[in-house]
Amino acid sequence: MFDVSSWQQIQAYLVPFRRHREIRVIAVSKGQGAAQICAAAEAGVRLFGESYVQEALGKQAQVGRADLEWHFIGRIQRNKTRLIASHFHWVHGVTEEGQARRLSEVRTGDGRPPLPICLQVNVSGEAGKGGVSPAQLPDLVEAVVQMPGVTLRGLTAPPAPLRGGEAATRHHFAALRQQLESLRAAGHVLDTLSMGMSGDYPLALEEGATLLRLGTILFGRREN
Repeated sequence: MFDVSSWQQIQAYLVPFRRHREIRVIAVSKGQGAAQICAAAEAGVRLFGESYVQEALGKQAQVGRADLEWHFIGRIQRNKTRLIASHFHWVHGVTEEGQARRLSEVRTGDGRPPLPICLQVNVSGEAGKGGVSPAQLPDLVEAVVQMPGVTLRGLTAPPAPLRGGEAATRHHFAALRQQLESLRAAGHVLDTLSMGMSGDYPLALEEGATLLRLGTILFGRREN
C-alpha cells in the first residue's frame, strides 16, 4: 500500500535542499499494481519509475492519466527500444551509443520532442554492474549530444556498493557528481544527477542528487 505519511515526510525533508536546486522524486512503481499508482497520484506523486516495458504499458493503460510522467529505469533491450521511446517521458541508464541512437531515431521519426536521457556511469568499477566507464564517458557524451531525437540531461549510476557502509556510499555519489562537474567544465549543459534510493537518499542529496528513485520507502515490498 502506498504510504502517504512517508511521502509527506520526504517532501518535508527536501525543503532545505530545494532552496538551492530543483529536486524531484520518482516513485519506483515496478511490481506495484495500477491501484497503488493511482493512490500515489492522489497523494501528489507525478513521476513513476518502471523497469519492465510490458508491465509498464499495461499499467499506463489502466491508470489512464495524462498528467503523470513515466521514467524507464531498467536495462534497455534492443527489441524494446521503440516502445521505450514511444511510451516514456525519460530514459535512465543509457550505457552505449547504439542505445541512444535507436532512441533518437524513433523520437525523430515520430515527430515528438527530443527524449530526455541520462547516461549510466559505472563509477565504482565493479564487475557485473552496467554502465560506461568514466574514461569512456566523454566520448559517449560527445556522440550523444549530436543526436537530434534525444536530449542529454545528466548522469545516473548503478546502486551504491553494499559493502563499505556510509563512507563507500558517499564516495559513490560524490564520484558521479564529480563526473557531471567535469562535463560541465568542458562546456556541456547538464542539470541532472539521478541517484539515491530508499536506503541512501539522504547521502545522495548531500552529494547533489536532483532525481531520487524511491520504491520501498513509499510502497513497501513489491507485489512480485
